[in-house]
Amino acid sequence: MKRKTAHKCLGIAILLALSIAFVTGCGSEAGAPSFVSQPRYNSTDTWAIYWYLCGTDLETNYGAATEDLFEMMQVKLPENIQVIIETGGTESWHNDFIDPDYNSRWLYDSDGLHHLEDNYLADMGDAGTLVDFLEFCDENFPADHRVFIFWDHGAGSVDGMNHDEIFDGSLSLADISWAFNTVFGNNPNNPPFELIGFDACLMATIHTAGSLYGLSRWMVASQELEPGCGWLYSGWLQALANDPGMNGAMLGKAIADTFYIGCEDIGQEDDVTLSVIDLSMMPLLLSAYYDFGAESLFSAVSDPSFFSDFGRSARNAENYGGNTRSTGFTNMVDLGDIIRQGGENLLPATGEYFLELINQAVVYKIAGPLRQRGSGLSGYFNFNGDRRNLAKFAEIRGDEDPYRWFSEYMVTGNLSWRGEQFLEELIEFYQAQEWEEEQVPKRGSKARNIESAQADLEDYPVIITEDGNALLDLGFELADNLVAVYCIVGYYDEEEDLNILLGRDNDIYTDWENGRFTDNFRGVWGSIDGEFVYMDIVDSTEEYNIYEIPVKLNGEEFSLRVSYTYETETYRILGARRGIGENGIPDKNLRQLRPGDILEPLLYVMLSGEEDFTEVSISSITVTDSTSFEDIETGDGIFSFMFEMVDIQNNSFYSDIAVFTVQDGGIFAMIVED
Repeated sequence: MKRKTAHKCLGIAILLALSIAFVTGCGSEAGAPSFVSQPRYNSTDTWAIYWYLCGTDLETNYGAATEDLFEMMQVKLPENIQVIIETGGTESWHNDFIDPDYNSRWLYDSDGLHHLEDNYLADMGDAGTLVDFLEFCDENFPADHRVFIFWDHGAGSVDGMNHDEIFDGSLSLADISWAFNTVFGNNPNNPPFELIGFDACLMATIHTAGSLYGLSRWMVASQELEPGCGWLYSGWLQALANDPGMNGAMLGKAIADTFYIGCEDIGQEDDVTLSVIDLSMMPLLLSAYYDFGAESLFSAVSDPSFFSDFGRSARNAENYGGNTRSTGFTNMVDLGDIIRQGGENLLPATGEYFLELINQAVVYKIAGPLRQRGSGLSGYFNFNGDRRNLAKFAEIRGDEDPYRWFSEYMVTGNLSWRGEQFLEELIEFYQAQEWEEEQVPKRGSKARNIESAQADLEDYPVIITEDGNALLDLGFELADNLVAVYCIVGYYDEEEDLNILLGRDNDIYTDWENGRFTDNFRGVWGSIDGEFVYMDIVDSTEEYNIYEIPVKLNGEEFSLRVSYTYETETYRILGARRGIGENGIPDKNLRQLRPGDILEPLLYVMLSGEEDFTEVSISSITVTDSTSFEDIETGDGIFSFMFEMVDIQNNSFYSDIAVFTVQDGGIFAMIVED
């Protein structure tokens, strides 16, 4: 049985005057109108749906774009609804009417599918190609209400979307905003589009929504990776055909509801998300996001322990796309859940108001049973300490973004010259509000604190208690530099004289207030059909854990995604995905295991005298209808156990090794001496 860890979210005192300044500076009370109160349209109004269908490897390998086209063609459209489609970006199509050697345009209307034209191949990840399609649609297919759908891979705020398989290009948020503004202009009072949607992964972010303000009334997107099935086009398009008088929010709800139904039909609803976002809320929401970043920056320079408090809140919050060393990092996390995990003391001046505005902007959302804590809108958190990724994030909103500078300070331990200048400008502004000297935020010493902690943490001693437990007793000061503590378990094979790394878990007792962490080793480990696996924890809540297990599936490398539910004390295999590519694009397709599949769990082995682990496959499993994941007893043997300590910059430090000997049902602990 897994045991829940008792994480303590530490609070941080914030100046009362700062709190008052932020709250009174947020403008008038916000009240986003619900889509129920939004006016309906005339049922005779015309609709034009512009569908940018970049097939990529999703089409080449799985035929996913063709499947959605066939779903669309199940719907008999009325004369006042048209779908205009651009196809391209893939090496091959799983149908006999689209030629991969061209970018082609199509019309689907009340008379069926019509081929409009073929154009020379163009990069669908290039803003110019998007502009060309938008101009074509605007000139030839105007309508009372426009909808635009992006179809492809998505990678969140930093890496954008639409990865063209042929040209290797992709669209950034700036590219998308520029293209729409170039063709249609920006009109917050009367946006040119009723709805812009992303049938793609990870695009329900505050930055995506901010880039579309004045271009669309509503946005529909997913926070999490979407299953390969994507939206159910026969569902939501039929809903619009039945009721052309619905408004964009109602259409968004139909997209979300039918998407969930489609995922349920194939058993992939566990961690799906989809949000319907009111883009008219963006000025208020972005202003609150600015204040959220400013309070975070002020708190960090005033008290360096804030970084650890914020980092623990982010790691405990719902995050999306994996964010592990084995699968890669999307650095996308739910903004509302950060605030909730931090409690009322983390961001007392801005957190509650920011969360309120998020809840008003997200007018509708669906979420699977493993994604129940999300607010519906994601933001950036640099989980992996990658400075190149941080630099790309900095480009999204430019210099005038406090959260950008907070992130820089968190990852690097310092502020650049421009960051220092921005901070001084903020402080001067608040000094001008006639604050007392002691109320103005002061510079902390984060870099020195982290460097000192780093020197003390490596090979930190482990104590064996009278009860036979391994205890890591850091004390509060050292623990306050950390955002997470895990356990790493290995097995020593005496006969072969080799070490096998079994994986990383959070199955320990935690006492953050006193900086004490204790093992919960019970002589059991995860297995597939009785074969032990390497398992790495990806996400953890009070309700469930999610793990990634490296495997070869029919000879190809995948990560098997497995959930553990505390209430039922059971595991479930969710499916297999490839890792995030070098371009930052995650795999959209969650492949279900099928009887006859060959699974080879990958383990990490180090021979005696060597210094590095080697990835090996030492067992083969033929999948059946009853294939399952479960904890099984390890049996007698020698097991290594150490604590991994992770700081805010994603540096890992490892304790001394404790050794557990399992023999005849008993577990005996000792410390390895140098």
